[in-house]
Amino acid sequence: MKTYQLTWQQTMPITLEKAWQFFSSPLNLSKITPADMRFTVTSDFTEDTVMYEGMLITYKVSPLLGVKLDWVTEITHIKDKEYFIDEQRFGPYALWHHEHHFKEVEGGVHMTDKLTYAIGYGPLGKVANGLLVKNKVKQIFKFREKAVNELFGVPTN
Repeated sequence: MKTYQLTWQQTMPITLEKAWQFFSSPLNLSKITPADMRFTVTSDFTEDTVMYEGMLITYKVSPLLGVKLDWVTEITHIKDKEYFIDEQRFGPYALWHHEHHFKEVEGGVHMTDKLTYAIGYGPLGKVANGLLVKNKVKQIFKFREKAVNELFGVPTN
């Protein structure tokens, strides 16, 4: 199975505590996901839900062509205020491993996302990635960068 890796980095002029609080809440994902994906967390969480290793998060999402899919991810690793990892357990990818890293820097927090994913379906999956999936994933993270800038501002230095 062919895997693909993408990395994004962004600095935010907020405290590490605020960054961790926002990004470790599954309920905030819809705030930084394009509306056309119709992303909805279906797990029974509240604003007070605290992320933990082994946590399963269920969603409805329309990643491509408006087709609504179920998606389940698990929080597999957490190091408080440093990183957490979510992995797909059920959904549109053959593999989804997403690392979220946070580091305090002068003037804010530097966030690095590392995504490893696979489509499956052999040669057809490679074609689908080249024509659709890779660009869609990049669009999602470009939208996310803009949304995060609107929520928290842009570093001044």
